[in-house]
Amino acid sequence: MYESHYGLKSRPFRLTPDPHYYFESLTHRKALSYLGYGLAQGEGFIVITGDVGAGKTTLVGHLMATIDKARLTAANIVTTKLDSQDIVRVAANHFDIETDGMDKAQLLSAFEEFLHSEARAGRRSLLIVDESQNLPTGALEELRMLSNFQLGGQALLQVFLLGQPEFRDLLKNSNQLEQLRQRVIAQHHLEPMAADEIEPYITHRLSKSGWSGRPKITSDVFRLLYSETGGVPRKINSLMSRVLLMGAIEHAELIDQSLVGRVLADLNGDEVDISVAAEAPVQSDSPLWQKPKKSVSKHEPSNDDPISAEPEHVVPEPEPIGKATVEEIDRSNVALNLDPEPMGQAILERVDNISKRLALLETRMNGQEENLHRVLTMLIDWVESDAQSKESYVNAGRAA
Repeated sequence: MYESHYGLKSRPFRLTPDPHYYFESLTHRKALSYLGYGLAQGEGFIVITGDVGAGKTTLVGHLMATIDKARLTAANIVTTKLDSQDIVRVAANHFDIETDGMDKAQLLSAFEEFLHSEARAGRRSLLIVDESQNLPTGALEELRMLSNFQLGGQALLQVFLLGQPEFRDLLKNSNQLEQLRQRVIAQHHLEPMAADEIEPYITHRLSKSGWSGRPKITSDVFRLLYSETGGVPRKINSLMSRVLLMGAIEHAELIDQSLVGRVLADLNGDEVDISVAAEAPVQSDSPLWQKPKKSVSKHEPSNDDPISAEPEHVVPEPEPIGKATVEEIDRSNVALNLDPEPMGQAILERVDNISKRLALLETRMNGQEENLHRVLTMLIDWVESDAQSKESYVNAGRAA
């Protein structure tokens, strides 16, 4: 919804990897250099690792968008817990190799024949395996065996392995993967973006969506975003999407630290804490106004105890604290050997604090009601505009 409010052509901070929004940070530039070097070698394994949301898939998608598809046939698979036979079958299916009814020997033979045919046509074959940390060592070894296929001394298959940091550790420490380690010709670990890269990253993605400077973003926002996300692209995208949505709801033309702070407060559930605080007892110097702990047995109300006879949830109003009420408090205080004047002051302070909290809660509820109204209005406008667009499309088709 916020893209229509701010005149954007698309959502710039979608969580789905999109090569169109590729931003070349320093760490991505290094990774791309390793990928380019590996492709030029035409053999072996290239390993790219990084934390969740670091941009591994976007990086490879950007690379694939720049290659000559007439000279390179690529297949991209995302793995789960595949065993050694499953990984070969899945890889073959992504190369459009027919595998129905084949045993493993027939499957390997069909795979090799495909690689030979691609090589004779002047095309190299590349297999990209995402989420490689999910593969057992047996499946990784099977990929190494596939890389052994050759024609005239030239490797027929090259493999890119993308994975999370634990895959880097597995590759480094496993004794069973020694032969695969020897086939790795390039390796890079994607780091989070630096603090000075947050602003160009955000303006780059906004510009790709048709941003014309609306809304404006203050410089302190970028420092706050880095502090909250650690420079991880996916975390930045998630937070910025919420920030722009709140900006659209509030009709804000300026994204500042205050607005981002309200989004963070909402994510942390601070709105819920306010309502809880309104119901919580206010601490006082007088033990008579402290809420009993759950471990203490409930005190049965009595006509002889005017304070405890009043239910806890009833808020005393300032008006009843007159002569009669003070006299009752005086009697209780005499029994407890307490000074009556501080007790009356404690009641007034408690009433004043509760009144302020109720007023704050009411203000917050009114603000939430206004925001809800704005969201519903935006949804209705969006549905109506979408329906009009579809109707125009149908009418144009009939006219044609």
